[in-house]
Parts: sequence; C-alpha cells; structure tokens
Amino acid sequence: MASEIPTKRQRSAKDVPYNLVYWPGIPGRGEHIRLALEEAGAEYTDTEGGVDEVLTTIKDPGDEINPPVFAPPILKHGELTISQTSNILLYLAPRLGLVQDVDQNPDALYRVNSLALTALDGLSNEPHDCHHPISSGLYYEDQKEESKRRSEDYVKNRLPKFLSYFERVLASKSSGDGPWLHGGSLTYADLVLFQCVDGLKFMFPKATAKLEKEGKHVGVFALHRAVGERPRIAAYLKSPRRQKYSDGIYRYYEELDIDP
Repeated sequence: MASEIPTKRQRSAKDVPYNLVYWPGIPGRGEHIRLALEEAGAEYTDTEGGVDEVLTTIKDPGDEINPPVFAPPILKHGELTISQTSNILLYLAPRLGLVQDVDQNPDALYRVNSLALTALDGLSNEPHDCHHPISSGLYYEDQKEESKRRSEDYVKNRLPKFLSYFERVLASKSSGDGPWLHGGSLTYADLVLFQCVDGLKFMFPKATAKLEKEGKHVGVFALHRAVGERPRIAAYLKSPRRQKYSDGIYRYYEELDIDP
C-alpha cells in the first residue's frame, strides 16, 4: 500500500512559491502559516491582491481536483488549493522541515499535529470566543456583558488548564532536550504555541503576567522566548510583514483585561 506521507521526490516536485491568501491587515489564523514559512525561509506571496483576492478565491467554484474553499486561510501551491489552518500546516510541515523526518518516523507528524490542534483549540479558538461569545455575526459592543463573563472564566480556568497541559508536555520524555514540545527539535507545534501565547499576552496582559510570575508554566514561557529569538523569526517579528494585533482573534479591550 502506498504511503500517505509524501516522499522526498514528491516533496521536491512542487518547486514553486507558496501563495497564502488571508484577510489583509490582521495576523489572524494566517499568522501560524506565515511563521512556518518564515522559519523555513520559504519563498511565498501573501495576499498580494488584497481583499479582492480573498473574496475571489472564496467565490471560486473550484476545478476538477480542488473543491471550493469555505474561508481563509487558503494556501495555493502548484495545482493544489487547500484551506483550514491545521490542514495547511499538516501539508507544509514535512516540506519545510518543521517535523521530524517523515520517511524515518512517519507517526511523528500526527503526534505533533495533536499538539498543534490542542493549542489552536484552547489558546486560539477559545480566546476568540471571549470577545464574541454569543455570535460572530454580532459586534463586540452587542455582547459586552457576556464577553466579560466569558473572559473571566477563561483567564481563571481555561487558560491555566491549557498552559498546564503544555507544561506537562514539555516535562515529558517525548519532549526531548531543549525547550521544544516534541522530539528535541523545533516543530510547527512550537510555532503555533508561540503565536497563541504571544496573542494572549496582548489580549490578556494582566492574566498572562500573573501566570508567568507564579512560575507554574516556566517551560511554556521559555518556549515563547526561544521561538522569538530564532534568527528568522526575530527578523520577521521586526519586519513590516509582521502585522499588528487589531481586530483579529486576539483583541485588547480594557474591560476584559481581567486580573484573575
């Protein structure tokens, strides 16, 4: 039976730049993909057509092999068009060297993916729901009371729970040496966790500062620093390509900056 993991020959066949399509002006869910591409030094374009490109891509009916996409982020690579942050990262990781060699250890990809999915669930999706707890179709101003209640519960209960989980991962034998989540080397799960922690530090500065000071999650915050200090990531964070937090997933509202 043919392997589901792309071989080295298959991976080198698409020797063309990657094209990321995402809403311009906000980091959002596209930022996880940018970090992977930047860390790998990959050649890519980033929504050069602006909002019009996003809308055109969403409305595209697809073709003989690519179904229509629902929403960004969207990755185009050669004849392939795919969406969903975790799916794109799963595709990119073996090609960019952001997971252990899949030819030698094919199961590592799925172990790392479970870590990335957990971070996206609890440290990205749930924070988004803090400012849109009732409906994503309503403005924040239409659900402020509910947002405050949701945020209070999140910073007191959910945030520490997920950070504690990743602290357990970092203390486990499977983490290996160094500050990384799996196998003793940087993977895309580390980049995902970095972005989540970075966004949460912007969104909930009081809560994250208190959690860091308590010293119960030293590994998680050390990983955040370690990723930020990697040469390509550090250069990217200082560049205009790194978009500022605004009205995306991680938003700062003074009334939600709760001290747990």
